[in-house]
Amino acid sequence: MPSSPAQAEQQATYSVPGMSCSHCRAAIIAEVAAVPGVETLDVDLEAKRVTVTGSSLDDAAVIAAIDEAGYEATRT
Repeated sequence: MPSSPAQAEQQATYSVPGMSCSHCRAAIIAEVAAVPGVETLDVDLEAKRVTVTGSSLDDAAVIAAIDEAGYEATRT
């Protein structure tokens, strides 16, 4: 019997202009990693972007997590 298809993996990128150091990176990773559906994330300090991959990603939840870490974010 075939298994049900897995939910499609999604990717979203957010601009986070206020982050600039390893502390910023660690704070964002700690908060965003706890968001349901997030499987992987990449924080690029130079580009000031956070890229999240997962299933059933909720933009509002990811942005709220980045806000909880102390930074403003917008989806790019």
